[in-house]
Amino acid sequence: MTIVFSFLISVSAVCSSQEQSPFYWVKEKKFLSFEEVSAFISAADAVYVGETHDKEACHRAQLEALKELDKAKNGKVAVGFEMLNSSLQPILDEFASGAIDEAAFLEKVNWKKEWGFDYNLYKPIFDYIRLKKLKALALNIPRKIVSKTARGGLKALDEEDKKFLPEKIKVNKDKKYTKYLKETYGGHGDNPMNKIMTFDNYRLSMAVWNESMADKAASFLKENKDWSVLIVAGNGHVMYNAAIPWSMKKRIKKIKNLSFYTEDLSKKEDFIKNPQPLADIIWFVDFGSK
Repeated sequence: MTIVFSFLISVSAVCSSQEQSPFYWVKEKKFLSFEEVSAFISAADAVYVGETHDKEACHRAQLEALKELDKAKNGKVAVGFEMLNSSLQPILDEFASGAIDEAAFLEKVNWKKEWGFDYNLYKPIFDYIRLKKLKALALNIPRKIVSKTARGGLKALDEEDKKFLPEKIKVNKDKKYTKYLKETYGGHGDNPMNKIMTFDNYRLSMAVWNESMADKAASFLKENKDWSVLIVAGNGHVMYNAAIPWSMKKRIKKIKNLSFYTEDLSKKEDFIKNPQPLADIIWFVDFGSK
């Protein structure tokens, strides 16, 4: 199932007629209302909303999806972040609960070094979590683990590194996803890493990354029945449902996944002419909007 809808001035604004609706379902070649899309969110156990990290519109979309999921689940929602590695979970717990303020949180997690992108892009999501007293999950692994794996495979990791990983790592060899990885691998250009890592190890490093994030989110769902998670991550971790969603499905067989790939509104017409199964839902947002 691939659904396409666009994010105009406000994703929560619903047009009165079906023809004017910004939500377009490619499979059935018809528009959907926001209420129909909301029903998909409400039925999901795990919602994945991808992002282009520096585009504010992507983060507004993530917040809108979170609000819908929160409303459907009556507060039984955890938000999982690619932006923070799992060693920072105790600090994230303090921040989400209101035990420490924003300044202390940013200092303790060293946001600029840990993530680097402007915190203000994510601030409305964190504010909502704190306001509604939702759970928050630090899903990522330390960057050095991904780098070590890319250079030398799993044998390059020491025992301390392995503490961040699930017991088993499986590599998804989906054709479309593999093609995407080959394109990003070739795109390293003059990066010295491109000269010292094989494609197989690069793909393995992506699997280590995705499997580890999924393992943490899946563990939460297993321990917290009737809860749902919303995962905030780059589009590459959502793409083709072959990254985090695939890893989650392996861990919870009957999980109801719903993935969103956020794409620039300017590409909407071209996409509709040549749709790609980048996710369950392609969410067109205005990359140039504020």
